[in-house]
Parts: sequence; structure tokens; C-alpha cells
Amino acid sequence: MSAREKKTTTNSHPISELRQNIITGEWVVIATGRAKRPHDFQTSAPAPEPDLSNDPFDDPEGSGQEKDVLVYRTEDGDWSLRVFPNKFPAFVRDAVPEELSEGPYFAMTGAGFHEVIVTRDPRLSLALLDPLQVAEVIDAYQERYLDLMTKRSVRSIHIFHNHGESAGASLAHPHSQLMAVSVVPEHIEQELGGAEEYYRDYRKSVFATIFEEEQSVKKRLVFENEHFVVFCPFASRSAFEMWILPKRLSPYFERITDEEKIACGSALKTALQALYTGLGNPDYNFYIHTAPADGRDYPHYAWHIEIVPRTAIWAGFELSTGMEVSTIEPEVAAEFLREEVLKNENV
Repeated sequence: MSAREKKTTTNSHPISELRQNIITGEWVVIATGRAKRPHDFQTSAPAPEPDLSNDPFDDPEGSGQEKDVLVYRTEDGDWSLRVFPNKFPAFVRDAVPEELSEGPYFAMTGAGFHEVIVTRDPRLSLALLDPLQVAEVIDAYQERYLDLMTKRSVRSIHIFHNHGESAGASLAHPHSQLMAVSVVPEHIEQELGGAEEYYRDYRKSVFATIFEEEQSVKKRLVFENEHFVVFCPFASRSAFEMWILPKRLSPYFERITDEEKIACGSALKTALQALYTGLGNPDYNFYIHTAPADGRDYPHYAWHIEIVPRTAIWAGFELSTGMEVSTIEPEVAAEFLREEVLKNENV
């Protein structure tokens, strides 16, 4: 049965729920029978002090990082943010992809760009920065996106942030990464295709449907300001997953306005701070999903930010099915996070 079909149940307390992502059609399991309370996800001990004795980002020039491609400075001349090519890149800059097919298998060389976006203070994660400082990070994302989107080897650009060891952060100094690649990944293709299919079926944007539903029912809404809503998705893949969706739906992140960047910085900081204070600074990833930089039109898509806390480990079921299991209902997680937002606003 499709989740788009209306259905009822006589069991008010099911052991679990299978929920379907309205965009991609992917399924997740909300294991209500094994449900945890929000406080069960709190870290049991404070995170150890980060080892910054060999921090390569404190003095990028001195540690042999490549020349900045972007740097923002404060009034006293110190830097507040800088972007430079990754010292150990996953892709080769300014290269043309070459085919490396083998028998029935298709492959190509890894051409593209791999950059690092670094904030100044090595001890302050984005959750602890001022909203305007987070807006500066968003501004850097946009500036680098605009510069790379026209490069000949680039078809899609991926901006992400890893926080904590289990989320893949190999260095303690807070930083984001940007990878510009010559292909459009399958998951993005799924979102694009799902948005087109939904529009064909209902003559309406699926993102507009999501926005209207979350604003209407409010039980999964975490925060909103003039330009953005933050909510726990109906088919959350992990406990406390959040999406940040612009109210002015647009396929293209790179077209964000200055006013929207300030509001986005506030929304992102608020969401991350709620995780920090509510769950004791858990590991997480966030990333921007936006339309490809391939010159095509995607009128029914909308860019957004997805925040995925690392609250569980994939095991046999997840690996064999691709279906993720969450042990807290998104509605319960959202209520907890809303309360954290209010507490933080009153501090």
C-alpha cells in the first residue's frame, strides 16, 4: 500500500510503523514497540576536550594547506572563515573525466573539486556560534557554489558538515566540506524523480505539500522564522532527524538572498543548538540537497538542509534492506526539540 493512499487502523498502539518518504518512496521503520524516551538519547558523559595540539586549521599556511580560495576577515585583520582545497582531495581539480570501463562495468576518473570551509575558533561548533556567524558560513557555501558550478567537469555540488567521530569528522576543528563532481548521485536523482512524479500525479509541488502539512499540524514543527521552517520529517530515518526548508521554495540553493542567508543561519544554529543542549552534543551530519548544476530546469524540486544525528548503528536489517530503523517517533522528537528551543531562547 502506498503511503499516499488514505488508510485507517484499529490498533492505536502498534508495535511499529512503516512510514514512506513522500518524495523518494523509500520506507523507514518507526519502532514504537521499542521506543525510547528523548532523554535516553542523551550522551552518558561529556565529550572529552578535543585534541588541538596539532590543529592544521589553526594556522593553515604554517601547516602546509593550499592557498585560500576564499577568506573572510574581521575588522582587526584576523580571519573569521576561510576556504581552501582539501590537502587530501577525493577528486582531481580542473580535470576532464576519462572513461575507465571494464567489461560490462562503467567507470571514470574522479574529476572535480574538494574544498574545506573552516571557521576560526577550534572549540566552537556551529551550535555555539552567533547566528550571524553561521550565516557567514552559509554565505561562503553560496560563494564557492557559484564559482564552481560553471566548471566543465561539474554536474552536481555537495556541501556537508560532519560533527563528531562517528559522523566522520577526523579533525576536531569545526569545518564543512564541498565536493563538486561530474555525476549526479542516485539519491539526488531519486528526489528529483520523486518530485516530478508527485507533480504529475497531483499537479502540485511535493515540497509545497510538505510545507503546508507541517505548518498545519505543527506536531513535527521545531522552529520557524520569516523565511524557514525546521521540522522532523514524517518518515525520519534516524532519531531527531530535522529538515530546514525555505518558505520561498526554489530548486537552487545558490540563488538564496542575503536576507534568507541571515534567516537560514538563525534556523541552522537554532536546530543544532537544540541537539547540543537537549542530547548533550551528539555526533551528526548535515548537508544541503539542491538541484544539479547541469543547466537543466527542475521546477518542482526545492533545496533544503537535512540534519541527521548519529543515534544508532546500522545492523543486519538495515544493511540487507536499506530501510532505517528509528526508535523514537518524529512527533515525540519534535516536541522535545521545541522545548529545547524555548529553553535556549530564554537563557
